[in-house]
This record gives sequence, structure tokens and C-alpha cells, in this order.
Amino acid sequence: MSVDPMTYEAQFFGFTPQTCMLRIYIAFQDYLFEVMQAVEQVILKKLDGIPDCEVSPVQIRKCTEKFLCFMKGRFDNLFGKMEQLFLQLILRIPPNILLPEDKSQEMHPYTEEEFQSLQKEIEQLEEKYRVELYTHQALLAELEEQKIVQDKLKQTLTLFDELENVGRDHGTSDFRESLVSLVQNSRKLQHIRDNVEKEGKKLNIL
Repeated sequence: MSVDPMTYEAQFFGFTPQTCMLRIYIAFQDYLFEVMQAVEQVILKKLDGIPDCEVSPVQIRKCTEKFLCFMKGRFDNLFGKMEQLFLQLILRIPPNILLPEDKSQEMHPYTEEEFQSLQKEIEQLEEKYRVELYTHQALLAELEEQKIVQDKLKQTLTLFDELENVGRDHGTSDFRESLVSLVQNSRKLQHIRDNVEKEGKKLNIL
């Protein structure tokens, strides 16, 4: 089989020409084996009809195998010539022919240095895209957190409004002043409680 990869032909046909020839070779070889088996069976049936035949089935099999080797050698020789014909002429795309998808390369040729430059630019753009995507995701996460904080702030403001309304209903004009007074009274009560606890400990000691 040919060692030429024939990648351009594989691009055009959708399969490598070598693979095509290999399948043809296997199909012909299998057919040759089947024919020889059929011929052997016919010979054996003919011999069964001959009385006192001295030719045994083992001898028939040896002769069949010998003839098969002879035919396979001839077939391989002919197939080698057929393969050379197919791979060089029939399945070969001439060097002056371009596939439709490669026409743009003919219209816009580029050097190896230009190709490497384009590859580097593509890598830089991909990296920039990844950074922007990461930044976008981070901003979305931050906006989601801000939304949660805003919801909690609205709930807190709503609670303060409700408390202020309750204070008005009970004669308190300014909720904020009442809240400050409540905090101060709470601290005073906490201070008194601390003093009581200290005095109680002293009494227990005595």
C-alpha cells in the first residue's frame, strides 16, 4: 500500500484513497477464498460419484491450497499495478487544482510569519474574551449581592415605618427620639442590673 498520506484527496473524497484500495483488496481476496471453497466442494462431490477413486479429500485440500496460493500471488501482483494506477491517476487530485473551500487561500495568500502572527492575535483575543467573561460574571454576582442588600434595606425601612406608625398611634410624635430614649433607658437598666448582681454577690460572700 502507498505511504503517501494524500490528505488533500482525503479532504475532497471524505476518505483516504488508501483505505478505499484496502477495502477493495479485502473484498477481492474474500471473494477469491469463497470461490476456491466452492470449487473444492464441487470437486469432492464429483469424486464421490466415481467408484474406487484413490484421490482423498486431504489431497484435494492440499491441491486447493496450493492453487489458492498461486492465484493469490497473481492477484497481489495485478492489484499492485491497479493500486498504482488508482492512486496516481484516478484518485489523485492534480497539484494545479484547488478545492472550493481553499479558493480563498489562492485569492489571499499569506506567509508562515503572517500565519503565526494571526495565530498569536487569535490567542490574545481569546484570552481577552476570557478575562471579559470573568469580569462580566463577577459584575453579575456583585449586582445580585447588591440586590439582596437592597431588599434587606427595604425590609428594614419598612419595619422602621411600621414602628413609627405604632409610636404615633400611642402618642409618640417622633419615633427616632423615642428610639434613642429607649436605647438610653435600656443601658440604664442594664447598668442597674449589673450593680444588683454585684451587690448580690457581696451579700453571698458575707
